[in-house]
Amino acid sequence: MRKTFLFMDTVTNKVDAKGRVSLPAEYRALVKEANSEIVCYRSISQPCIEGCLEDLLEKLAADIENATDFFSETQDNLTNLIFGDARRYTFDTTGRIMLSEKLLAHAHITDSAVFVGKGRKFQIWNPENYAKEEARIRAAALKCRPSLHLNKETEK
Repeated sequence: MRKTFLFMDTVTNKVDAKGRVSLPAEYRALVKEANSEIVCYRSISQPCIEGCLEDLLEKLAADIENATDFFSETQDNLTNLIFGDARRYTFDTTGRIMLSEKLLAHAHITDSAVFVGKGRKFQIWNPENYAKEEARIRAAALKCRPSLHLNKETEK
């Protein structure tokens, strides 16, 4: 059985003038243990950066191919938005990655960034924007409590 690697926690780190930011220590350990690289791209639905291990992007590519017609506009749009924008990032000896100007501008990130674990992926936000998004999510959850039916296979 293959081990699942999960990004967890919410961590704020400084961004330097060159766009370098320290990947949270737990995330670095996870990337190292998975013997992988992280991939980042602009979120297609939020003003943030999406990040994940490269194998999740491989799974996403297969799922898109299986769920859509190969020559469809839907597949073209999804692959352009995700894979046409994605880039592998390795961290330096101090644990930093250098985010591109395009990613920083999309997420409105300047001097600090919030890393938000989301299981098999993570997001990087402008701290003020994430505070608003977290408040919105919590208010929605209080208003209409979500339910989740666990798959018996995942409980083992």
